[in-house]
Amino acid sequence: MSETLICVLLVTSSAKGSNLVYHWPPSPQTTPRLARPLPTNDFPGSFSDNPWRAANSTDHITEEKWHPSTLAPEDLSEYYWQRSSVRRPRAVSFSRQPPSHPTSRRASPSKDGSGRNDDASPFGLGCGRCGSGACAGCVQTGDEYDTLLGYSTEFLAQILCPQSSMCHQKFELVVDDLAFIGHPKGQSPQVEERNLTPERMERGEQNSGRTLHVQTTTGTGDSGIKTFHFVLVLDLPDPSSSASGNIARYFDTMYQQIAFNVTAVLYQEQVLHQYVETECERLSLLRDEYANRGESFADFMYEATKVSSIAPAMQTLYESIKKQDVARITLHDLPLELQLPPHLDSLLHAEEDVEPEEEVNGEDGEPNAWGPEMSFAWRLPALTPWKALLRLDDEDEQGYELYMQLRTAQLHPEERDLAEQLLRFIDLATVNLSLADMASLLDWNLESQVYPAVRWLVLHRKAKVVDVVHQGLKTVFSIPQKFPEPLAALSEQFAATFAQAGVPPLPKLLVTISTATHTQPANHFYATVVRSKELIPLYFDVVLWMLKHDLLIRLHLRIRIIATPELKKRVRKRWEEHVMRKRSRSRARSISRSRERANGGSERGRGRGRGRGNADDEDEKGGPVLEPVSESRSVDYWVSLSPKTAREHTRRRDSEEAGDKADSDEEAQDRDRRERDREKTDEYDEEFLSSSADEGKWDEYYQSGGNDNIASMIRDPARATPLERRWLAGMSEGKDPHIVRRFERIHQYFDGKCSDDEILYRAEISRKILREVIHHYEEYLQTFLHPS
Repeated sequence: MSETLICVLLVTSSAKGSNLVYHWPPSPQTTPRLARPLPTNDFPGSFSDNPWRAANSTDHITEEKWHPSTLAPEDLSEYYWQRSSVRRPRAVSFSRQPPSHPTSRRASPSKDGSGRNDDASPFGLGCGRCGSGACAGCVQTGDEYDTLLGYSTEFLAQILCPQSSMCHQKFELVVDDLAFIGHPKGQSPQVEERNLTPERMERGEQNSGRTLHVQTTTGTGDSGIKTFHFVLVLDLPDPSSSASGNIARYFDTMYQQIAFNVTAVLYQEQVLHQYVETECERLSLLRDEYANRGESFADFMYEATKVSSIAPAMQTLYESIKKQDVARITLHDLPLELQLPPHLDSLLHAEEDVEPEEEVNGEDGEPNAWGPEMSFAWRLPALTPWKALLRLDDEDEQGYELYMQLRTAQLHPEERDLAEQLLRFIDLATVNLSLADMASLLDWNLESQVYPAVRWLVLHRKAKVVDVVHQGLKTVFSIPQKFPEPLAALSEQFAATFAQAGVPPLPKLLVTISTATHTQPANHFYATVVRSKELIPLYFDVVLWMLKHDLLIRLHLRIRIIATPELKKRVRKRWEEHVMRKRSRSRARSISRSRERANGGSERGRGRGRGRGNADDEDEKGGPVLEPVSESRSVDYWVSLSPKTAREHTRRRDSEEAGDKADSDEEAQDRDRRERDREKTDEYDEEFLSSSADEGKWDEYYQSGGNDNIASMIRDPARATPLERRWLAGMSEGKDPHIVRRFERIHQYFDGKCSDDEILYRAEISRKILREVIHHYEEYLQTFLHPS
């Protein structure tokens, strides 16, 4: 319920003056406020306001014997705050008009003061004792027709009907402990005449085409209203009870969701049909008639709901807001649904966990799917594809109601198609299907079709977003820390629904569910409560009832990756081997470079000497110099050989060439093998160290000793460091290749934040594959249950 809403009222001003036309409830009451702390009589002289009493006491201190009755006053009215009636109030600054009804119902004051009510305020502002007009004495002696909340109705009407320059904008006025919020509408040169098309006459929208001149108000006559103002009266919250800025935001929400929307509809109907003027004239005549006849104010309020459509609309609006429900009202045959965010009152309590400012982006950086209107004070779960939809109304009743509305409504063909698709969506909605599955079955787009339908159903309190429930009830539940209603009331409702079915009482069921989370391995609802397949339909209805009353919280499986000490030592050993190989390769390369430089220099020197000698010989003899054949060089004289000797020589030469070829092939294979090993090592090193900066980090980590003797948690596998990537790679050693590929595909979601449903949706895998991966990597995984 809205704690601060005291009443709603409608005031108008015309040539006759200002008038408070109607308000609801008939006798609004404000919250009592203390002027100073109440006394506690736990021990003698325990008044908490003794310093104040001593400073403000006018009596002489007398030495009297103490008696307990002297410190226990029966009348504590002096401790409560009262509106001051001794100073001149603002009401006297306005001219007082004589009441329109005779004063025969009240005692006429005499010249000598006899017959004067001592409890009445000297300025006619209600009870002089409390100043509010809400106490029993005010109700009995005060004039309910002329007094409201301790102020005269004429005074309230005058201050709530401002000048034309203050109309058509937000109105906020704080008087003592009351706050008045509204959006006054009045005559002004800019809005006195408006060009309206026939389409705007029907729908309130301006289009191009033929225009009609419509008079907004009839201010030229005595009966026409100049200003009307629909006002919300709120009990001013204590600024110290809430965080900074919350009270201003609380008022803004009340203005935007209630006051502005009602005023917009009333102003449209006043412009088009003079609706507000007609209804106010009808209520004013009825009020004067009942006042002149001396009828009670309660009779007038009851009769007003019959002769006017504004009166029952104001009554329904007030009661719905106090009940924290959707207000479905009708103004001049126009249906209107109004509501406040369910957790709006939490802004006024600093001790509660108040919801932060509305979030434009979600946890993953994506835009909030609920939109700005439903992101503040709603406390809704994240609208994600792996969530489900729970219908709050009775399924058959809701479907029949929407079907009848669809048949009776005068809809365009496009709108009728949309309505039929909405019916299909509602019929398919169940807690066993995720929103992504529903979109797939209906062939709908998740962002542009499914989410808008869900937002519409949740906004109109016809459904709520919950976690998916297993069809066989193999889901782990927990209970909330705080129940939305007293347990006794919930138990009565539960017994009335399931008493004949043999279901255990609600308290016993809650105890079983709360203790089931500590039972391993069978801790789901079926193993701890149902225990029989024949009872699944019955307990499925029980789960739905408990979900509708916010008595169940589903626990999700979440996973984190832990690098064990054995894994870290194994990776460190490979690191040390890598460092040794790197140093040996570096030493070998440096030796080979030095040899190449040495050999290259001598060969270049000899080459230059031979080049000069040959050139000289060629210059001296006039031709090229021929190199003589050494004696050791074999020369084949094919002509002098016999056929037999030639064949033997050929076979011997072929065998020598084959041996040389085999030796060269073996050398090539060895060279290729060394090259592959070097490439493999380089590839391993490149994977092991991606850059010199990473190598420095590795050196720094291991040279500082590291924490190889204790386990380490990989906080964000998707953004793992080089060392963490080596730990992840070391976990897959000796595993099947297809298991390794699956692990590499989904381990980025093992950060403890993603639930099992989110992992299945994002990785596009089945629950069986997830269980298989968890089974093979269980020594490196930490699993736990946590609500979403």
